[in-house]
Amino acid sequence: MPTPQNPNRLAYIDWMRGLACVVMFQTHCYDSWLSPSARKSTFFMYSQLGGTLPAPLFLFLAGISFALVTTRLQRKAVPTSQIARITILRGAQILGFGLLFRLQEYVIAWGWAPWSDLLRVDILNTIGLSMMLMGVLCWIVLGFAPLRPAALPAAAASTALVISLLTPLLWTAWRPRWLPWPLESYINGVHNLGDPQSWLFPVFPWAGFAFVGLAVGFILQSDRARQSETALFLLAAPAGLLLIAVARRLDASSSQIYPVYDFWHTSPNFFLIRVGILLLILSGSYVWCRWGFGTAGFSPLIQLGQTSLLVYWVHIEFVYGRVSILPKHAQTVASATYGLLAITLMMLALSLIRTRTKGRLADLKAFLRRPARAA
Repeated sequence: MPTPQNPNRLAYIDWMRGLACVVMFQTHCYDSWLSPSARKSTFFMYSQLGGTLPAPLFLFLAGISFALVTTRLQRKAVPTSQIARITILRGAQILGFGLLFRLQEYVIAWGWAPWSDLLRVDILNTIGLSMMLMGVLCWIVLGFAPLRPAALPAAAASTALVISLLTPLLWTAWRPRWLPWPLESYINGVHNLGDPQSWLFPVFPWAGFAFVGLAVGFILQSDRARQSETALFLLAAPAGLLLIAVARRLDASSSQIYPVYDFWHTSPNFFLIRVGILLLILSGSYVWCRWGFGTAGFSPLIQLGQTSLLVYWVHIEFVYGRVSILPKHAQTVASATYGLLAITLMMLALSLIRTRTKGRLADLKAFLRRPARAA
């Protein structure tokens, strides 16, 4: 049973989104279900280390997709102002989904969830806001340098660099304490807890991954790159390894420019390492989908990637919510793994139902609105 393909979709992007979904599933399942003793294991440590990748992957791919859409609209000679309106409104829609998701979670957890959960900065909020910021950046750059193809990727990469470099300061010495906490939380994830929280997804540093994806997307869509696409994707792997090596060398240096250095949460070096890993995954997924078995027959990862928003939205309730399929904080690694397999299969089935029924409701409405034939 081959995976249904939309000609406007790129297989390697869907494959990477599907990979992000699976890694996200394992992160959430083990985090929610493992007992206190199992959480002390090396297995859990590596599980959570892998959990540092799904959010960067989703944001990185949002940036690449944003660049593809923007370039497609440019080639159709759509005015710059209209491109900005289309892309910024799409970002606002995703942000709206994020706010709606928080409302749903609050209602489901009515009675024990604090009202402040409504204003939590989650991954959907940041994806939506990042898309709006990318739309503004593209609007400005296209307005001032419409005939310079290198301007867009350069501006996107520079923005990612600035976000990464400012993150340690905005979490510590330069915290905008004068802002109400719901707004400051979008900058450093402070929430209402007084200090930035590592489990939230503020613009600094998370939006930086979206702007890296934006830069990569524009490079991939350039005329020169389209003529040597394969070589460019293959070069992404050594480029990623180089970034990882540079970041590790900088991290090992005895000199630091920040008053507070937190490698795992705010460090530009860890940001750079994850960018390097993203480039490695990008190169590997392209190779796998072009010459491997990534697109041979049915691909569960591509299938999940095509409905990543839906499976993200639904799986949370079956893992963290009141309808969790296993008792929380009470499982061994083995029992939690069985639960993970069940969640993965459930989400795959949901994804298949979604893609198989997509458009049929609209067809039904059109059929019902069709004027009756004369007898």
